[in-house]
Amino acid sequence: MMPTAAFGPRGESRAPWDRVLVTGGAGFLGSHLCTRLLDAGAEVDCLDNLSTGRAEKVAHLAGRPGFRFLERDISEPGCADLLPGPYDLVLHLAGPASPAARPERPVDVLDAGSLGTRAALSVAGRDGARFLLASSPPLCPDARGDGVPDDADPVGPHRACADAVRFAEALVAAHAGAHGANAGIVRLFTGYGPGMRTDGGGTPAAAIEQALAGRPVTVPGDGGRRHPLCYVDDMVDGILLVAAGRSVRPVDIGGDEEPTAAEIARLVIELTGSDSPLEFVEDTGDGRAEPRPVTGFAREIFGWLPSVTWRDGLERTVAALRERPDPLPTATGEPARERTGEWRA
Repeated sequence: MMPTAAFGPRGESRAPWDRVLVTGGAGFLGSHLCTRLLDAGAEVDCLDNLSTGRAEKVAHLAGRPGFRFLERDISEPGCADLLPGPYDLVLHLAGPASPAARPERPVDVLDAGSLGTRAALSVAGRDGARFLLASSPPLCPDARGDGVPDDADPVGPHRACADAVRFAEALVAAHAGAHGANAGIVRLFTGYGPGMRTDGGGTPAAAIEQALAGRPVTVPGDGGRRHPLCYVDDMVDGILLVAAGRSVRPVDIGGDEEPTAAEIARLVIELTGSDSPLEFVEDTGDGRAEPRPVTGFAREIFGWLPSVTWRDGLERTVAALRERPDPLPTATGEPARERTGEWRA
């Protein structure tokens, strides 16, 4: 069943898809998407190789009718042939993530953006499904202010991710233009919420992890750097609204509030009831400004509007993490896994 009308977010209407493939579905955002789609009546195949995702993120869905978890790598040869479908929607979240993700594994990042995206597109093309790539915002110019992209250096630390993102987006646009594929792109900015990992750094994850552990909550520089935060429920709304359309043009999904790092840290300390001190430390970043989402297109065309303030969102996030902390890594440094392999209801 293909979409015939805009999909109402947060369970307000039945999903306009019968069966959905979510690659990278055992990640933070992917797990929320799987849950929302199941709640809206769709069957979901959740595919993840667990290199960054965690099986326990979707373990609560194991008993749900219509849910299937597949521990596979979409970038591996032959993976697409093992996905019988047919699917009405392919959400490709297994592509390159933020520039800070997996910097020590540039080949995996490049494979995800190229081979993985091509394989996911082939599945969507085979079934006549809507395809949506979850992409990252482009990197900002460097701190010198000369307009030269930070990733212009062919061996720079962010080059693999930046090139993977560009190639994946170009591939999607080429399929839409040359083959008439129903394919689109969403560029996702900083998201947070229950189920987020707190061991990967970043804002607000690092502040929450430090406060819950009773360590000093560190703020780079003078704490004045601003962060556009988007609560996960709002982000899922945006993705599904774009998925239910036919837009090829990249759509920014991100928060319109921009609290400073110091404001975030102080609220986290307050919400956790922690005795952690606020500690200003040297800013060891590269000086790049954090990219800002331009959400006018998402608002005007898709009617998307964030509804959760950053303060309310942090309160919900902290409450959820205090109730069920993020699983601790094992002795090997990897998070504990539950029910790996393939399973369904």
